[in-house]
Amino acid sequence: MRIVIAGGHGQIALRLERLLAVRGDEVAGIIRRPEQAGDLLAAGAEPVVCDLESASVEDVARHMEGADAAVFAAGAGPGSGVARKETVDRGAAVLFADAAEATGVRRFLVISSMGADREPPEGTDPVFAAYLRAKAAADADVRARAGLDWTILRPGRLTNDPGTGLITLADATGPGEVSRDDVAATLVALLDEPGTVGRTLELINGDVPVEEAVRAVANH
Repeated sequence: MRIVIAGGHGQIALRLERLLAVRGDEVAGIIRRPEQAGDLLAAGAEPVVCDLESASVEDVARHMEGADAAVFAAGAGPGSGVARKETVDRGAAVLFADAAEATGVRRFLVISSMGADREPPEGTDPVFAAYLRAKAAADADVRARAGLDWTILRPGRLTNDPGTGLITLADATGPGEVSRDDVAATLVALLDEPGTVGRTLELINGDVPVEEAVRAVANH
């Protein structure tokens, strides 16, 4: 497959690129800064410099021509304020989905966040609340598109612990944490499983092997 990843220098994206490259897929990662290119090349991905905050649909679509799938893994990241949650976590996701539809790339995965399905509780840090609202708006936009075979993945609290390959994947898992390694492995399995199209899934550490968990959800 040829897979285009938005936010190609993100921690999960770099892990995903390595996994896909190792199994022989062709991967392109969209990055904002040219100096990030070396990390993508080291992961086996083709770096594509394109700023999703200022690009047009046509700009992004050019990089998606001929792809079999697209993964939205971009985020404004820690240290960014409320405004960039709106331009990246929501705006760039919508732009990326527009470009996928424009080029006929149907398979579309989104890395969202647990908690994006409800209004942030009273007392939530304002920037984190803005992030959750932006993610919720982006998810709603993607779900409304008939032109995409979408799956939305909402991991729990992310860790850099080594992956175990064992997860809990369900419509609702309850709170928990999950390693970035295991999120990347789950994304690979989701790409291969058409039975997860149209599903919004939560992901935390668990005791079921990744491929088995994805298969179970697809058949449920």
